[in-house]
Amino acid sequence: MGTVVLSGAVVLVVLGFGNPLYWLAAAGLLFLYVRYGLDTSSSSGPGPAPSAGTAPTSYKAYRDRRDRQAKWERRYRRERPLESRRQERERSR
Repeated sequence: MGTVVLSGAVVLVVLGFGNPLYWLAAAGLLFLYVRYGLDTSSSSGPGPAPSAGTAPTSYKAYRDRRDRQAKWERRYRRERPLESRRQERERSR
């Protein structure tokens, strides 16, 4: 991901010699990448939860994530009983 963003920024800078707006676009792209793309800390505090592809850094973070997921699954089954039964039937086949 980082190489794609950096390559895009370099292309925008090179194109910026003809149109300076591309330099602004490159700066904006790098700002957004640094602001939102480099978030490697997986704290269980406020903010977005770590994505499904990342491994938790500690067992406590893993347990918190697992418990949160189980809570949502119970709520889904309680609020949508027909849909959850259909999914169970599909899984058992």
